Amino acid sequence: MNKHILFGFWSLVAYFAGNLGIANGGIASILPESTFNSLLKHRNDAGCPAKGFYTYRAFINAANAYPAFGNTGDLTTRKREIAAFLGQTSHETTGGWASAPDGPYAWGYCYVKEQGNPGAYCQASAKWPCAPGKKYYGRGPIQISWNYNYGQAGKAIGFDGINDPDIVARNPTIAFKTALWFWMTPQAPKPSSHDVMTGKWKPTAADRAAGRLPGYGTVTNIVNGALECGKGSDPRVNDRIGFYKRYCNIFKVPYGQNLDCAKQRPFGSSLALSDSEDVEALDHPMEA
Repeated sequence: MNKHILFGFWSLVAYFAGNLGIANGGIASILPESTFNSLLKHRNDAGCPAKGFYTYRAFINAANAYPAFGNTGDLTTRKREIAAFLGQTSHETTGGWASAPDGPYAWGYCYVKEQGNPGAYCQASAKWPCAPGKKYYGRGPIQISWNYNYGQAGKAIGFDGINDPDIVARNPTIAFKTALWFWMTPQAPKPSSHDVMTGKWKPTAADRAAGRLPGYGTVTNIVNGALECGKGSDPRVNDRIGFYKRYCNIFKVPYGQNLDCAKQRPFGSSLALSDSEDVEALDHPMEA
C-alpha cells in the first residue's frame, strides 16, 4: 500500500478514536456504544418522547468536555461513577412502570422535558434575570431547572441559557453537557457528585453528624436532597437506587455502601435556602 495512503488511513483512525474518547483509556473504552444501548435499553422506544434524542455520539462528545468524568480512579471506580450518573439521570427521565418490559429500570432517558404543565421556575435574580416569556423548567438528562441554573450552565458550557433555555431540549450534546456540568461542579456546602463517587470527598464532622457519608445516597442528596432525603424510605430514592443497581450489575461492579439518604439531612439544611442563591444555585428542586 502507498505509504501516503497508509499514513492517511491511520491518521483517520486516530482522529475518530480520539473523538470518541477511546485513545488514552477514555470513557468510550469502558462504555462502548453496545453497552450504552444495553444500559438505556428502551430510550428509543416508540412511546418515548425522547426517541432518537439521547445519542451515544452526543454523550461521548459531552463527556470529552469533562475528561475527569469516568476517568478518575481504578476501573471499578470509573464504572461505578458512570453507573451513578446514568442512575440519577435515568430516574429524572424515566418512562418505566412496575410491569414494564425488561423491568422499570430499563426505561431511562424516555423524556427530554418535564411533563405536565410546569411553571416558569423563575426566581428573582439580579445576575440571572428571567427573560420575558421564557420558562426554566426541567430539561435534559438532569432536568436542569430554575433561571440561575440555566444561566450558570450556559456561561460554563457556552450557550444562552437565559434567553434560550429550550436549546437544552433541542441539542443533545448541550443537554448531556448540562447534566455533566451539574455532576462535576461543587457548590458549597455541597461537594460535586463526581468527587463523592470517586472518593475525593471527605465528609466533615458536620456531614457525619448529618448522616452524609461517601456513597450513592449522598449523590441523591446533592441532586434532590431537600425533597427526598431525611424522610425515611422514599419511593423516589428507591427508584434512583434501582437504576443504579441495574447499571452496576451490567458493569459487573459492586454497589458500594450508603446507597440511600433516608437518614441524611439535606446539605445546608440549617440555612434558609430561599434567601441565598449561593447556597441554592446548584440545587435541583424538582421531582421527576
